[in-house]
Amino acid sequence: MGTKKKQNTRIIESGKIYITATFNNTIVTVSDDAGKAIAIGSSGMHGFTGTRKSTPYAATVTTEGVLKKAMLDHGMRRAVIFVKGIGPGREAALRALKGSNLEIDVIIDVTPVPHNGVRPPKVRRV
Repeated sequence: MGTKKKQNTRIIESGKIYITATFNNTIVTVSDDAGKAIAIGSSGMHGFTGTRKSTPYAATVTTEGVLKKAMLDHGMRRAVIFVKGIGPGREAALRALKGSNLEIDVIIDVTPVPHNGVRPPKVRRV
């Protein structure tokens, strides 16, 4: 009935790993040097729901799952890591990356910082 398209697995020696740690979730994306995503994982994809998604343990499980897929399926050995956000899974994800046998070139923090962002609301008078 249905024809399933065979995925061609590209062998990628080095790539980039993006960790987005929000207060509610942790998202890990592995891409090649050009920026094409090869493996994606979030805490919700690995079976965590509700408030358990924002735990450091969920971030560890997510990072290990995505790394395993990237290393086994695509042969990744070296990576540059970009970390964004200040959520609870930030340090746990980095710890999981250091525990793997992946060669880490550099860890870069790309958390957006406002340079006096938006105008504050007017003072409330009661």
